[in-house]
Amino acid sequence: MRVPLSWLGEFVDLEPGTTPEAVHAALVSVGLEEEEIHRFELTGPIVVGEVLEFVGEPQTNGKIINWCQVRVAPGDETAADGGPAVHGIVCGAHNFVVGDKVVVTLPGAVLPGPFPIAPRKTYGHVSDGMIASARELGLGDEHDGILLLKNLGLDDAPVGTDAIALLGLDDTAVEVNVTPDRGYAFSIRGIAREYSHATGAAFRDPALATVTAVSTIDFPVTLADASPIRGRVGASVFVTRAVRGVDPSRPTPAWMITRLALAGMRSISLVVDVTNYVMLELGQPLHGYDLDALAAAKRGEIQVVEVRASDYFGPGA
Repeated sequence: MRVPLSWLGEFVDLEPGTTPEAVHAALVSVGLEEEEIHRFELTGPIVVGEVLEFVGEPQTNGKIINWCQVRVAPGDETAADGGPAVHGIVCGAHNFVVGDKVVVTLPGAVLPGPFPIAPRKTYGHVSDGMIASARELGLGDEHDGILLLKNLGLDDAPVGTDAIALLGLDDTAVEVNVTPDRGYAFSIRGIAREYSHATGAAFRDPALATVTAVSTIDFPVTLADASPIRGRVGASVFVTRAVRGVDPSRPTPAWMITRLALAGMRSISLVVDVTNYVMLELGQPLHGYDLDALAAAKRGEIQVVEVRASDYFGPGA
């Protein structure tokens, strides 16, 4: 089980300056087995940049590269690497337009690998940094183009902002081996409770959070178990909760993508990410369904409790 410290800290008090090594030691004291410490393994300067202009330049190998002018500091301020506010950068991606906010790794930064960033002569230019993709930052396997902050709902981030802090890439996760008799520890909730037992730190149980039920309806569905254990069907009841007011086309928040990545899961889509997130937090396997598609169910019973999205995600969700 991988446990991001920022996530753990939501449900148990962590003293300022608590290290992952100290968290490991506390969890070992209550019988969990220490495994690895996971980090994003990058260092700055990595900042928010804005594409001011770019020119496509065809190459003899048939490839087209973009010679970009990218603002990496406000006005005429000195950039985080000590250079000018506007850097010239060579970029082979084509999924951006002028005005897009991007993540720029400036000279002196080091990406996972390790891959140090320095001014480099390439394609007839000196590329003064690199515009990063999600994969290059360690946020997933996506490499269809550079990471666009508008796809994360972060397009309003000021130019020059520390992108490591903005994206939560300064977080760390501890990993523990969970034995079969302690399945509750396959959740942030369970780990937080064990940490509380080990240290005496206050524990806030996320399972005690309540939502307001709007209505309860019965809905027909078939429960089928083609591989029963010892002849017994594994599930006799299937319960869902309808959450309305969710726009599935919206991007998954950056902080959620980062926590899922540290926990060993890749971001897929908003609905899938939310259900995976709640599963990891509470230890309850979940799946998201299209409520309209359930109309095809013919037999059985399903209990649907309807709630508002704002009950879970706050006003405006």
